[in-house]
Amino acid sequence: MQFYDRIRLELDELRTLGRYRVLPDISARNGKDIVVNGQNLLNLSSNDYLGLGDDKPMLAGYIQEFNATDHAMTSSSSRLLTGNHPLYGQLEQALATLYGREAALVFNSGYHANIGMLPALSGRHDLVLSDRLNHASIIDGMKIAEAPYQRYRHRDYGHLEELLVEAADRYRQIFIVTESVFSMDGDLADLAQLVALKEKYGAFLIVDEAHGVGVFGEHGLGLCETAGMVQKIDIITGTFGKALASTGAYAVMNSLVREYLLNTMRSIIFTTALPPVILGWSLLTLARQSAMHHERQELLRLASSLRHELLERGLDVPGDSHIVPVITGGNNLAVALAARLREAGFLCMPVRPPTVPEKSARIRISLRSNLQWDDIARIPELIGG
Repeated sequence: MQFYDRIRLELDELRTLGRYRVLPDISARNGKDIVVNGQNLLNLSSNDYLGLGDDKPMLAGYIQEFNATDHAMTSSSSRLLTGNHPLYGQLEQALATLYGREAALVFNSGYHANIGMLPALSGRHDLVLSDRLNHASIIDGMKIAEAPYQRYRHRDYGHLEELLVEAADRYRQIFIVTESVFSMDGDLADLAQLVALKEKYGAFLIVDEAHGVGVFGEHGLGLCETAGMVQKIDIITGTFGKALASTGAYAVMNSLVREYLLNTMRSIIFTTALPPVILGWSLLTLARQSAMHHERQELLRLASSLRHELLERGLDVPGDSHIVPVITGGNNLAVALAARLREAGFLCMPVRPPTVPEKSARIRISLRSNLQWDDIARIPELIGG
């Protein structure tokens, strides 16, 4: 079969399975709303959890400052050549200070962070143990790394300990990797238990706080702050591209690990640095979110109310966070439900395999602190009938 015939058939199969994807036509974002394919919808598929991306006065003030300071729109080089603008140092120092850690490192994206760290830190004499529902970027990082890996059952720390016992004295170093807030189920890792296992078995713990940063903790440091584990986790990663309404990602760690990553992590060494205009904006949003404790409380209260109403209707709604998934099982049902919500004025995108496991398609509702109950009150009836 010719190449083009084969991929055409594969695309036809994706359509049959309800897994075919197209890029939406996004023409405008207006605060809570978004215009998709010409239709104005309440945006419930955004990761702008604190609404900072809709803060027009803050943006206008930054643009004015940007013009005054003449930050460049491009770095034109990798950080190790000429792209290491002074704002990198300011941002990394701000992160280290906020977390009370020795050092921080900024990356171009969460994907860059996760595909780069494990290959840099681990080798064929090491072992990586990963939660089964970790993000695809973590899985890709494990595949790139030379180290063997195993996936423990989701949030099953008894299973994780069994794997740790089996691996004892067989590897140079064991790495445990988990998300804090799991992006598709909205449920939470038990960080205290993971730290206890790390300490008991001498493992190295990496926690991805992509969906926890800005939402959990007094200062928005994520679930690690809520659990009181900021100082006990070896590497905590976060993203600027979600609640912090910018671009890029970061990790906090000790200074030795930072030095090692700068010398070995290919997704830092071989990529163009972030533009200074982005670094300055990230500094601003990082500082702003650290004081948004009230907004965090309101966001989690809103999510709890929505989850309660959906559960009352007998729906399958896992999780304990601002991410509220409704499991449909079938792909076509998820697509049809998303269409029903869209007709009623809500953008709730269907999530299907391979993003989630087979037979666990869902509608994923992402809430923001600038939403009120009246904005979403019709959703339980629309979904549950």
